[in-house]
Amino acid sequence: MKPLRHAPFGALRYALLGATMFMSHGADARLTRIEVEKTAPDKPGYETISGRFHGEVDPKDPHNTIITDIAAAPRNARGMVEYSATFAITRPLAGSDVLFYDVPNRGNILRDPDPMGFVRVVSGWQGDLPEDVGLQTARVPVAAGLTGPVLARFVDMPAGVTSLPITGSIGRPTPRPLPVSLDTTKARLMRLKGDSAPLETIKPADWAFADCRTVPFPGTPDPARICLRGGFDPKFAYTLAYEGKDPLVLGLGFAATRDLVAFLRHAEKDDAGHPNPAGKIAYAIASGTSQSGNYVRTFVHLGFNADEAGRRVFDGVNPNIAARQVPLNLRFGVPGGAAGLFEPGSEGTLWWTRYNDKARGRGVSSFLDRCHASDTCPKVVETFGSAEFWGLRMSPGLIGTDGRADLPLPPEVRRYYFPSTTHGGSWSGGFPTGGDPTPPGCALPGNAVSSMESLRAAQMMLVAWVREGKAPLPSRYPTLKGGDLVEANAKAMGWPDIVGAPVPDGKLNSLLNYDFGPGYKTYDTSGVIGVQPPRVLGALPQRVPRVNADGNETSGVPAVALQVPLGSHLGWNVKAGGYEAGGGCGFAGGFIPFARTKAERLAHHDPRLSLEERYHDHAGFVAAVRKAVARQQAAGWLLEADAQKLIAQAEASKVLID
Repeated sequence: MKPLRHAPFGALRYALLGATMFMSHGADARLTRIEVEKTAPDKPGYETISGRFHGEVDPKDPHNTIITDIAAAPRNARGMVEYSATFAITRPLAGSDVLFYDVPNRGNILRDPDPMGFVRVVSGWQGDLPEDVGLQTARVPVAAGLTGPVLARFVDMPAGVTSLPITGSIGRPTPRPLPVSLDTTKARLMRLKGDSAPLETIKPADWAFADCRTVPFPGTPDPARICLRGGFDPKFAYTLAYEGKDPLVLGLGFAATRDLVAFLRHAEKDDAGHPNPAGKIAYAIASGTSQSGNYVRTFVHLGFNADEAGRRVFDGVNPNIAARQVPLNLRFGVPGGAAGLFEPGSEGTLWWTRYNDKARGRGVSSFLDRCHASDTCPKVVETFGSAEFWGLRMSPGLIGTDGRADLPLPPEVRRYYFPSTTHGGSWSGGFPTGGDPTPPGCALPGNAVSSMESLRAAQMMLVAWVREGKAPLPSRYPTLKGGDLVEANAKAMGWPDIVGAPVPDGKLNSLLNYDFGPGYKTYDTSGVIGVQPPRVLGALPQRVPRVNADGNETSGVPAVALQVPLGSHLGWNVKAGGYEAGGGCGFAGGFIPFARTKAERLAHHDPRLSLEERYHDHAGFVAAVRKAVARQQAAGWLLEADAQKLIAQAEASKVLID
């Protein structure tokens, strides 16, 4: 075999070696082998290295015993539990001392296209994803022989369809565990007309674990599908509860991230002598968006920010548009869920400060308890927008489960709220049309207010905080004390009376108090769920941001597009049809445009000023954008490249052009 060459910032080639060529260096858990499968040029001055890494953990080590079902996982000759995952590293050829880890979302790489001069790293962590080209995935062992309750939900299926796959997650469905038995008397299929309606049990004789796509009911037996006599009705949601077997040890995904980043930060080579492909790293920062933001919160909360040697893994973290814990470290967890009915993730710790959850009787806790105990807490910049209040239950993270008072932030946390934005914000910038395309299944056009520019500024503040000790700008977010958080109805919010437009009443995703059984470690969103579906013990209070006379929110860090609005930009939308039509449309935001002229406004009895009354003409609109851009830059919330982009978008827009 040819000797391996180590070029610190040139192309690296690692031979793919078998396990027999690696020798153990003691019983410590760590990344043992890194396989580079491809090295390719990226943006000018960058290259991307991708492949797979392998690791092992000691199931008896206190760093790992929190992993659900780790004790039942198969072990190698050294008594260790093995895993592997994919990775990709985009690095500047000139090098960087900052590693910026972008947590994949359902295997997808959600990353700013500008590497910003850092070593950008992604890797797989979600062990229930099917492996596919372009996805970051993980391989974790099966805890063979273990069983437990499993739940799957089915909504908005085509009318009359008779057979459906048993899957979990959204966006990228993942197979649910196979049932112990195909006997429907040992399972339960239910339906309900709305999330607040009672569950109606379907007779065991009227459904089957089967495939009816080509064979009439009861179809061909199939443990991965269900079949319903007479077909499914899209006006209902269906819930299946059954006894599953052989769970994946999904919590190993946290260890995979921990061990990879610890290796890239501190190791010179793997067990075979292959060099660390990241170069010399002094600082590590993680950012996750939505599901992966929940992952970041839970990673810190469960203590994984301490590596096997007790060192800090990430110096800073940015959970973005994240409102829950990720339900990963569970037997039969569904990490790809999204705060739907009966889904775990909102039951435990949801706050950065220590708070006594008296409303649910769950005691005092915070996300930072474990890292405070081990002195491994990262600096935290939390960012989120309006849709997280409406669709993802953000409220308790700010005001607790009783909703009585603002929760203070600890000194290592900054919080920035991006008002009147949809989930993740629009990437269009908001000026070309005023609204984004209508989200699937929703009634209103999409909300085009972009949060990317503010997010990028916040992330650069986090880097400076970690690297230089430069404190970020003060937190900006809605509070009860400031009168910014109110009940989710038109009257309390100050919602304008727009003739023919929907109102916010009834659009909030309820925060239900669930009982998943004694095996569920509620505090940590870990353990074994024993009751499916969970018992509903009641609903908890939530609050949302108030709005001004335009229907736009007033607190936090407003984007330029919100400072120069083209309509009412909402964190909620309306479900157009199917299950719960007329209610909230997931976590999609909506848009209600202003009238173009005063005459049009008066004709439609619209209380909001028209575009013409606000800006006079296209030149006036562009001038208003320029002023807003200058304000945003002066306040430290807009980078120069983004400032020029927004001005160019305004100039190229069709606003007030005949």
